Amino acid sequence: MSEEILINVTPRETRVAVVENGMLQEVHVERASRCGYVGNIYKGRVQRVMPGMQAAFVEIGLERAAFLHASDIVRPAIPAADEQEANGNGHVPSISELVHEGQEIVVQVVKDPISTKGARLSAHLSIPSRYLVLLPYAHTLGISTRIEDETERQRLRDVLGPLIGDAPLGYIVRTNAEGQSAMALAFDVTYLGKVWRVVQENIAKTRVGERVYEELSLPLRSLRDMLNEDIEKVRVDSRETFDKVVKFVHKFMPQLDDRIEHYDGERPIFDLYGVEDEMQRALKKDVPLKSGGYLIVDQTEAMTTIDVNTGAYLGSRNLEETVYRTNLEAAQAAARQLRLRNLGGIIIIDFIDMNDEEHKRQVLRMLGKGLARDHAKTTVYPMSALGLVEMTRKRTTESLARQLCEPCPACNGRGVLKTAETVTYEIFREITRAVRQFDAEKLLVMASPHVVNRILEEESAAVAELEEFISKSIRFQAEEHYSQEQFDVVLL
Repeated sequence: MSEEILINVTPRETRVAVVENGMLQEVHVERASRCGYVGNIYKGRVQRVMPGMQAAFVEIGLERAAFLHASDIVRPAIPAADEQEANGNGHVPSISELVHEGQEIVVQVVKDPISTKGARLSAHLSIPSRYLVLLPYAHTLGISTRIEDETERQRLRDVLGPLIGDAPLGYIVRTNAEGQSAMALAFDVTYLGKVWRVVQENIAKTRVGERVYEELSLPLRSLRDMLNEDIEKVRVDSRETFDKVVKFVHKFMPQLDDRIEHYDGERPIFDLYGVEDEMQRALKKDVPLKSGGYLIVDQTEAMTTIDVNTGAYLGSRNLEETVYRTNLEAAQAAARQLRLRNLGGIIIIDFIDMNDEEHKRQVLRMLGKGLARDHAKTTVYPMSALGLVEMTRKRTTESLARQLCEPCPACNGRGVLKTAETVTYEIFREITRAVRQFDAEKLLVMASPHVVNRILEEESAAVAELEEFISKSIRFQAEEHYSQEQFDVVLL
C-alpha cells in the first residue's frame, strides 16, 4: 500500500493530509488564530466545584472555564488494603473531597473546546514521544493492545525494565515501538526524562492560567504519531517547515531521513493530489458509492448518523445480493468518511436490512477492516435487529466541517428554510396583529423578492380580502438583501 503525508503551509494555516493509494484518508487543520490545546499542560485554579456533576470547572487562561471530572483527578497513593474501604468499594470519591474552590491544580487538556463546551481536562498528565508515553504519576509499564505478538510484548518489557529501573514514573509503550531497537527506546526514555524535568521547573515558576508545557506543532505532531516504515514519502511545500521537519526526523527517526522531500512545484501540492476537491466533497452530506448507491452523513450535537441507500444500483441476481454488495461498499466508505471528516462520539450506521446472518457478519468484518488503520480509538457493537450498527470513535478535536464551516445565517443552522408560502401566511398574521395593537393609515411590508413576487402573483386575492378586513392599504417592497424567512411590517 502506497501511503504519503502531505504538509501544506501558509502564513496563517497549516494542513496535513494522509493519502493512501492516491486517495485522501485524513486531513488535519491548524490555524494561527485558533490553535488546538490538546496535550498542553496548564497551572489552573479551581473556579467552581459541582458535587451534583462530580466535577469542577477550572480556570486555565482560555476563553471558557474547562471541565475536570472527579475520575480524572490524581489521588494520593494509599495502601491497597485501605483503598477499597476509603473509596467506598472502589468508587471514585466525591469531588468535594478531591478539590476545593480556589485550589491550584496542574492539569492537561485532553479534549479541545467543542461547540459551546469548554475544554475537557485531566490531572493524570501524559507526555508522548515517538515510541513511549510518560505517565509522571503512575508507576506502571503498559503496552499498546495493538501490539498483539506476545513474544514482542515480552521483548519490549525486557528492554524497558532496566531502562526505567526504579524511577517513580510510568510508561506506556506505543504501537510505533513494535520492532524498535533498545537504543531507540533508550533515547525516548532519556528524552521524556528531560522534558519532565523542564515541566517540573515550569510548574514551580509559572502563575495560574499559564501554560507549563506545549504540545508540538501540527506538522511535527503528525510525524511523531504517523511516520513509520509504511509511509513512502513526506512532502512539505514550505522551506522553513521542511527544515524543521528534517531536524525533527533526523533527531528522532534517523532511519527515515530519506523519506522527507521539499515540494517546490508551481502547482499547489493539495491540488496536485486532489486533496482540495476531496475536502470540498467531505463537507457535503451525500457520499456517492461506485455501485450507484450513496451514503447520507448527518452530524448532530448528540451523535452522527450514516444512512445507506442503494440509489441507482440494481445488482445482478436478486435483492438480497444487491443489498449485501451495497452494504459491503458502504461499510468501507463509512470507515473512510469517519477518518476523513474526523467524526467522533456516538455514531449510528443504518445499513440496508439483510436477512442472511453471514452477510451481516461480513459487513461488520468489512467495517472493522476499514477502521483498522484509524489512529483514533473505535469501538463497534453488533448489528441490531433493525440493521443499525452502533459505534463510538474517540473525539479530541472538532470535526472537519465544524472547523471549516459555521451555521448558515439564513436558516440558523437548521439546514432547511421556511417556504415562501409559510412566510406569506406569517406576514398576513403579523399584519393582523399589528393593526390591532397600533393605529396607522397604511402598512409597508418589506420581504425577500421571492416572497413579495409570490404574494403579488398568487395571493393577490388574499391581499385584497385582508385590506378590506383591516380597512387599510398594504404596500409590498422587495428587499434584495433579505433572506427568504426575513420580513418587516412597518406602520405608516
